[in-house]
Amino acid sequence: MPYIWLAIIVLAVLLEMGTTQLISIWFAAGSVGALIAYLVGASTLVQICVFVLITGITLAFTRPFAQRALGVKKTSTNADRYIGKVAVVTVEINNTLGTGQVNVLGSIWTARSSDGSVIPVGAHAVVESIDGVKLIVRKIND
Repeated sequence: MPYIWLAIIVLAVLLEMGTTQLISIWFAAGSVGALIAYLVGASTLVQICVFVLITGITLAFTRPFAQRALGVKKTSTNADRYIGKVAVVTVEINNTLGTGQVNVLGSIWTARSSDGSVIPVGAHAVVESIDGVKLIVRKIND
């Protein structure tokens, strides 16, 4: 068993070195605990329980702090500026036929209706979201 715990420690540390999200360090901590349990003469079942317990406890108590410390933030793109803007339909939007195009902020985008309704040419629509290279729009009732 000591070789298994050492292997897990080494693999977890190597995996952790290759990432920035703290995804495996807890397994290394659990393996250290299990290795210590082995060294004091604990049975295999006790070693496994120590591994699971330490891994779970360190994960539960440190993960929220680690996420805040890492400061993982959403990076906004230029496309985000279109959300909430009013677009003019230049090609009828029909989700069933797969057609639709709008002009928003001077740019032409393919578009789909958020509620599945057909939106005629010349109608105004508000951009609700972006799905790939398509704007998802909702008709504005004039």
